[in-house]
Amino acid sequence: MKTKYMCPYIAGFLLGLVLLATIFITGRGLGASGALKSTVIATVQAVAPAHAQNSPFYESYSGAEKESPLKSWLVFEIIGVIIGAFISGLISDRLKISTEAGPRVKTKRRWMFALIGGALFGAGAQFARGCTSGAALSGMAVLSTAGFVTMLAIFGTGFIVAYFFRKLWI
Repeated sequence: MKTKYMCPYIAGFLLGLVLLATIFITGRGLGASGALKSTVIATVQAVAPAHAQNSPFYESYSGAEKESPLKSWLVFEIIGVIIGAFISGLISDRLKISTEAGPRVKTKRRWMFALIGGALFGAGAQFARGCTSGAALSGMAVLSTAGFVTMLAIFGTGFIVAYFFRKLWI
């Protein structure tokens, strides 16, 4: 059976419509790193409430009058992304647990590089105060110079780093 994929041009167009709808409805663009931050804050508040109250980072999110960080719309956005990915995999018959790897990399090493890359990207998103969707896509949608610079930096860095790791995949 042939695997079904959506036309990337239609998918990009639909993503643009979702982004515009998000800006229109919420007054903000898309973003994913804020959901992880909200989850971490809620976890720290539940596990170590004294630490959350005494830490300057968590202090602005703590207090009886504050709503739970899990009520952030970004958390619901990510839940929707996960549900949508599951439905997409179900429709296209791609729901299976597997790890793709190049001819020169083992599965364990692939997972190690993925975890390291994800951690570096997450740390970078925290330093940048936003992820690629928030900084680049949403920034470009409102014609922000910073959005265009961010997108160029992300893809430029990706191409440079890929040069050094290409032998793992080719």
